[in-house]
Amino acid sequence: MNLRSLSGSGAQKPLAVVKQGSPALDVTRVRADFPILQQEVHGKPLVYLDNAATSQKPQRVIEALTHYYTHDNSNIHRGVHLLSERATAAFEGARDKVQRFLNAADRREIVFVRGATEGINLVAQSYARPRLAAGDEILITAMEHHSNIVPWQMLCEQTGAVLKVAPINDAGEVELEEFCRLLGPRTKLVSVVHVSNALGTINPVRDMIRAAHDIGVPVLLDGAQAAPHTAVDVRELDCEFYVLSGHKLYAPTGIGALYGKAELLEAMPPYQGGGDMIRLVTFEHTEYNSLPYKFEAGTPHIAGVIGLGAAIDYVSELGMDAIATHEDALLRYATAAAADIPGIRLVGTARDKAGILSFLLGRVHPHDIGTILDHEGIAIRTGHHCAMPVMQRFNIPATARASFALYNNEDDVDRLIAALHKVIEVFG
Repeated sequence: MNLRSLSGSGAQKPLAVVKQGSPALDVTRVRADFPILQQEVHGKPLVYLDNAATSQKPQRVIEALTHYYTHDNSNIHRGVHLLSERATAAFEGARDKVQRFLNAADRREIVFVRGATEGINLVAQSYARPRLAAGDEILITAMEHHSNIVPWQMLCEQTGAVLKVAPINDAGEVELEEFCRLLGPRTKLVSVVHVSNALGTINPVRDMIRAAHDIGVPVLLDGAQAAPHTAVDVRELDCEFYVLSGHKLYAPTGIGALYGKAELLEAMPPYQGGGDMIRLVTFEHTEYNSLPYKFEAGTPHIAGVIGLGAAIDYVSELGMDAIATHEDALLRYATAAAADIPGIRLVGTARDKAGILSFLLGRVHPHDIGTILDHEGIAIRTGHHCAMPVMQRFNIPATARASFALYNNEDDVDRLIAALHKVIEVFG
């Protein structure tokens, strides 16, 4: 693949194009929507900067869960009584919301799963496994989360396929020329992260998809870290599959969605067997249900799906462009402020980044940084962030990671910076 056939020099497009005149995010009003942010931790107001691990939930989502369990708790699709009808309507209404949120062409292309991880595993076992032979290749990048590494390793063990890994540079950016070089006649699937959870890197996914499609290779995008922070248009991206996790999108844990092009989902066998994914069962033969239900075996996480719908309503009303603009400004503010801290090393300095600041501070172990910050009321994440190969690439055991969301503000960043100076005072 010739890199020149891509968009000019391969420069990355911004994660979101901000519309002229987009309203600014009223962060003070937004913060009031999140009850958990009103508390104190160790006697200090909570600053929550662990959003890449999971986000907090607005009152609207909490109330949606409470309303379902208080008024509509019932199984779906099977009952003729009113509670079941109301629960089914809310459940299927949430599917329509996910379809619109991702701009999918058809509601049948939205499959509810437990999260991005299950979505990737579904594609690995239902789409990829029947199509792989020994020596075939799957291409990922060196910045992937474990959930976009291990399922493919398992698949390679099952089929004799080979996992190829496109390298990243010292800034944490994919080496696009090498990615294109690794594409070849044996490549059967590309699976890449849209936004890195450990580095904040925004991958040039349009270029990557175009390169893969030039040789007829389908693409899965792991959108767990992208969907909460920017508008995602799967038809404009033209990816074959896209996965997201609800709990990072201000929705409950244990729920997510897989988007897949209808013609591919139609051709895929069910991932699991059980109730609701069938149309007819005899001891001699089972006839599977239509899309998307053939992939949704058993009683689903009904409340989670309803909560996901409420979360999508919430961010859609705020405006994804406004959210992206606010978080980008906050990242720039935090990056500039961190640069003045003695001994700090930022890990992940890509030109195009989302709201993640991973760093080391002198010889202080990230766990010690996290502990001191916790006693200052600040929640960050420390460790390998389920991305051990990223840590190996930079020859480090772990990082401290502050990750931003729509309810964070400059005061949160100022508190973080002040606490990091206290870390320096403690450890010298």
